[in-house]
Amino acid sequence: GLPIRPNVPLIGIVGRLAEQKGWDLILQLMKWWIDHRDVQWVILGSGEQRYADALFQLAMQRPDRVSLQTTFSDPLAHRIEAGADLFLMPSLYEPCGLNQLYSLRYGAVPVVRSTGGLADTVQDASEENILRGVATGFVFEDYKPEALAQATIRALDVYSQAPEVWSKIITAGMSQDWSWAK
Repeated sequence: GLPIRPNVPLIGIVGRLAEQKGWDLILQLMKWWIDHRDVQWVILGSGEQRYADALFQLAMQRPDRVSLQTTFSDPLAHRIEAGADLFLMPSLYEPCGLNQLYSLRYGAVPVVRSTGGLADTVQDASEENILRGVATGFVFEDYKPEALAQATIRALDVYSQAPEVWSKIITAGMSQDWSWAK
């Protein structure tokens, strides 16, 4: 339902609306950016009503920038992961995590907090990792909205200012092998 704007980054989020998944950070970031950053958000998830209510308010405030589906749909989840430019997963804790693996495979660059399975599967786009060709996303440490904002800004800067580097990050992520065989 969002207007098609090919030059505007699409941020995808798929997951339970629960504190564990970092919704306190995401909501703060969205409130800061909703009227000041030209990005679009597509969100799929169900769970705690307080998060659903806050997201619904943002979607009503800016239907041109926020698309919200408070349900679960596996096919839609995969479409979001395949269509997003960035995929946010700033979990408080994450024992494993599958959505970052899906986003890597589909080419949606993950922005994750360094915890559990997210730390194990996403290599930060540091200068060194970019030069080595192993950068697959953007990682931050502190569970704070400012840290999520900084990591997302780093991602958006590369997206808009260094498309060749962005393509390398996508390619590195899509070439990861997280199969059972490995």
